[in-house]
Amino acid sequence: VMQHDDVVTRMKNVEMIELGLNRISPWYFSPYPQEMVNLGCIFICEFCLKFKKSRTSLYRHSVKCNLRHPPGTEIYRKESISFFEIDGRKNKSYSQNLCLLAKLFLDHKTSYYDTDPFLFYVMTEYDLKGFHIVGYFSKEKESTEDYNVACILTLPPYQRRGYGKLLIEFSYELSKFEGKTGTPEKPLSDLGLLSYRSYWSQTILDILLTVKPMPDNEKPQITINEICEMTSIKKEDVVSTLQILNLINYYKGQYIISINKDIITTHIESFQKRKIRIDSKCLHWNP
Repeated sequence: VMQHDDVVTRMKNVEMIELGLNRISPWYFSPYPQEMVNLGCIFICEFCLKFKKSRTSLYRHSVKCNLRHPPGTEIYRKESISFFEIDGRKNKSYSQNLCLLAKLFLDHKTSYYDTDPFLFYVMTEYDLKGFHIVGYFSKEKESTEDYNVACILTLPPYQRRGYGKLLIEFSYELSKFEGKTGTPEKPLSDLGLLSYRSYWSQTILDILLTVKPMPDNEKPQITINEICEMTSIKKEDVVSTLQILNLINYYKGQYIISINKDIITTHIESFQKRKIRIDSKCLHWNP
């Protein structure tokens, strides 16, 4: 039975959704009510995420819907980008609708029914009509494993524009405010792993390339624990990233980090492509 359930939950069951100005073809199964699944398209309010059977029904809803941004507290704003913190217990309906929407694009299971133990951080882009959802990540209120992300998603219309890295960067910014290291829940999706590897590589290389040389022109020195403290990236993620980048060598009883010109050139190129970054001065949040 378990095997059968797994096959069913991996089969795409929703043909199309309409969210704001975007029509999106889902990738995976999501447990929307059966009467919605049988329709050609599910119409979703982009502000409260309630789902409707037709555009007319959505229009009638939008006239009455007072929300122009996610419920919860706006904890970050810079230019058109904002982040809202939503408590899965206080805003249960929104949180469940967010999980239903996210599940259409996430291969692994997301907690749809029990949102109480989670906080949701929704990233939005602002225009005169309101704050439009771009992506989100969820996070356990209490994590024994130092997880700082449970699920993470950039919606398809906003992918390949640097927003995924921005979500990841924001999750580590919160960890810095908490004064601890964090790591995403495993296993990561293929897409998630690529995004994290890229973020870890860029962040760690940025630290390594800006370490001040020692007096008497000795080579710069930094420990792995110092990298963890500066970035809030968990130790095993720092070590595995250095190994994947082939930067860590064992020499005379200790690990030495050595960087070549090619790595520096590649890093500078990829860093310059990152147009949007989190500005910690714009974060107003207490853990």
